[in-house]
Amino acid sequence: MNALANELNAILDGTAAGRLLSRRGRRLYFPRGIIAQSAEAKAKGHTANGTIGIAQQGGHPLILPAIAEAMPGLRPEEAVAYAPTAGVEELRRLWKEQILAKNPGLDPERISLPAVTPGLTAGLSYLADLFLDEGQTMLASDPSWDNYPLIFEERMGARFRAIPFFGEGQGGGGLDLEAIRAAIQEEARTGQVRIAINFPNNPSGYAPTESEARAIAAMLREAAEGGADVFVICDDAYFGLFYEDDVWPVSLFSLLAHLHERIVAAKVDGPIKEDYAWGLRAGFVTFGGAGLGPEHYDALQKKLMGAIRSSVSCANTPAQSFLLKALRDPRTPDEKARFHRLMQSRYEAVRTFLAGHPNHPYLKPLPFNSGYFMCFRCQGIDAEALRRALLDDYGIGVVALGSDCLRIAYSGLDLEKIPLVYETIYKAARSLGDGQDKNV
Repeated sequence: MNALANELNAILDGTAAGRLLSRRGRRLYFPRGIIAQSAEAKAKGHTANGTIGIAQQGGHPLILPAIAEAMPGLRPEEAVAYAPTAGVEELRRLWKEQILAKNPGLDPERISLPAVTPGLTAGLSYLADLFLDEGQTMLASDPSWDNYPLIFEERMGARFRAIPFFGEGQGGGGLDLEAIRAAIQEEARTGQVRIAINFPNNPSGYAPTESEARAIAAMLREAAEGGADVFVICDDAYFGLFYEDDVWPVSLFSLLAHLHERIVAAKVDGPIKEDYAWGLRAGFVTFGGAGLGPEHYDALQKKLMGAIRSSVSCANTPAQSFLLKALRDPRTPDEKARFHRLMQSRYEAVRTFLAGHPNHPYLKPLPFNSGYFMCFRCQGIDAEALRRALLDDYGIGVVALGSDCLRIAYSGLDLEKIPLVYETIYKAARSLGDGQDKNV
């Protein structure tokens, strides 16, 4: 094993993070090579800097006129220069300020500086590189984002275990806390728990109440107090898109980051959904753990930088530059509030329709209160058959997840179209189910 990896492992040994590292995670390190030396030269090479493979003139990167004209608001450094492996320093600090402002219970000295990844998916994959080995188990919700099993099971060779997270009923039900606790306790008996928790949830569109969030934190603390090391991914892709007063408007990360020395939490978030910037492909990974100090965070960040450097080298510079400008711009909060009101109006239109059409024989809405989506459990009909019927017969696109879950992204539906879309879904489901019943 590389000597630099051994140095980082020695720092982390004796902590939950060290014990939870995968074999790949233990192998990763951040090389003291071109990137590290370039950073030093940038700080100290006042006369000339010949470390990084970039063409410059007058201290500025060269840029093609066509690219320059397409990005009139960006200086060459903001457009085509390499970004540092862990991201632009100012952006990382601003994003940490955003996290702290949205999660006031966090101690700024006891969480890491966020590192920039090329999208949230990359952040999830890098965390799997560090903390998940072949054959180990990753817990997550059922239903869950379809990329979870692809990342954790297919890519990593781990076991993906879906927990029935959600209760029943369009107006409530919330989380199935007993099922979640049972799965955590069962996994804790192996000595380690790994779980990805996505709120607001994709595909259900549900975020917890404060009592539910605290109950989950208590379950994880119970597992840690019982001697298990616990790694939690807080997937906050849709953070802030909350539509009901009883939704707890902070991240579960705020409860877990300082909870127990055997718990290591990683917050994965970014502007992709929060700031309506899907194609920028910029995400952040932030670590927290009661048993971790500055030297441990530094070691974990270098491990993460090793994963970034060995895959994509760095996240793209223009995305980070655009995000920096958005975070600095005084218009941004009002614009985000305006977009939020638009999403809320669509959410409320769906709620209104469901309230006026209760007890469908073949469709049961899962609880939802946030995000971009809501889901139906299909009862007695196949979700894929319904999806095909909606697409082929009515020109309506929705997503089937397995045989019993239909996801509708109302975020992409104009307000005036929502009643028609849902009426058609109900009509097609009834037609499909009644047709099956007649053929029995």
